[in-house]
Amino acid sequence: MEKQRKRAPSARSLQTKARILDAAEQVFAARGFDGASIRDIAAEAGVQVGLVHHHGGGKEELFHRTVARRADELSRIRLEALDTARAQGDLTLRVVLDCFIRPYVTLARTGGPQWMAYGRLVAHVSVDPRWRAIAAECFDPTAGQFIDEIARLYPHADRQSIAAGQVYSVSAMLAFLNTGWRIEALSPGAAEARVDQLVDYCAAGIEVMVEQV
Repeated sequence: MEKQRKRAPSARSLQTKARILDAAEQVFAARGFDGASIRDIAAEAGVQVGLVHHHGGGKEELFHRTVARRADELSRIRLEALDTARAQGDLTLRVVLDCFIRPYVTLARTGGPQWMAYGRLVAHVSVDPRWRAIAAECFDPTAGQFIDEIARLYPHADRQSIAAGQVYSVSAMLAFLNTGWRIEALSPGAAEARVDQLVDYCAAGIEVMVEQV
């Protein structure tokens, strides 16, 4: 007897799932994993707690799904930028870093509040070793390709130094987006921080690290 085909999710079900993931993104970003609750996420999404469990699973599974949801799109945009730059020739460290940093800064500034929340979510993952598996799945493959590209530019450099520079650059990128108000506080009337300055800063730091080896 032929098995009954599984029904595709309805448009309403997909909309509910997206609303729940948006709510989870906001709540996890604001409170971290430990400070968030399924009840808080349900309230933010305007649904019953049971629907959060249905669409997202338990709290840890929901956290994983929320982080993974945007990772593929961000990775694709970054790698497309790198492919375009490679095809144009004359790859430099600054160009490689620009291909990694600028796509997310652009999404955070123009893609709506969810992309800004996603940056804070990524920051939570980056500083907590218990999310090592999530980072390995969602971010390490793309980061590894950029590290490989930098290693080709500096064949005598130690990979550990390049990897460290990559991690520090991610931290600088997240600080650029989430703590830009501190620049204004320390320098009243300052112009909005520019992504070009951020890329210059990261490139200079990595260049010093790799040339010291």
